[in-house]
Amino acid sequence: MLPDSFSTKEVAIFRRLATPERIQRFLDFDVSYNKEPDGATCRSPRCVLRDRTAHCMEGALFGAAALRMLGHPPLLLDLEAVRDDDHVLAVFRQRGHWGAVAKSNYAGLRYREPVYRTLRELVMSYFEHYYNLRREKTLRRYSRPVDLRRFDSRNWMAAEEDVWFIPEYLTTISHTSLLRPPLNLCRVDARLFAAGLVGRVG
Repeated sequence: MLPDSFSTKEVAIFRRLATPERIQRFLDFDVSYNKEPDGATCRSPRCVLRDRTAHCMEGALFGAAALRMLGHPPLLLDLEAVRDDDHVLAVFRQRGHWGAVAKSNYAGLRYREPVYRTLRELVMSYFEHYYNLRREKTLRRYSRPVDLRRFDSRNWMAAEEDVWFIPEYLTTISHTSLLRPPLNLCRVDARLFAAGLVGRVG
């Protein structure tokens, strides 16, 4: 399903993204990482397609729209961190298992194959790869999946203006804790830290 306002050319690009893996490859290789200051933009999928730049929120929105074209509901899942940025995933199910599409400046926070039986399993697969530049493991909570069809009346897929109402909504919903305190987590080892920074922008 795509809004009527999308052009024939735009529809053709979406239709080429015929699997979740192809959506991820498009985000990885055809869309540069948006390093504008925090809070500068929240582009709709249409604007990401035009500008070919996205940060994690914009990439998740694009991923959800592209997954919708494949018949999946457009679902976002929010990851909350301490002393670090939050991260947003476009999640999907195949054969009863969860996977994810994502845009990130860290190599380990992107695609996940649909092999996870529960959302918690999927989220925990990001834990070791979710760290800050002080090498602290920072992932702590996750939200329920948010179905973006609730925002169809606001034209979230094709709006020319920023769609801040979606991340603003994500901050209002409850999140589930992954870990119980007290915590005594070791820092990320040097090899994993270096691997996660491969291709990092800025």
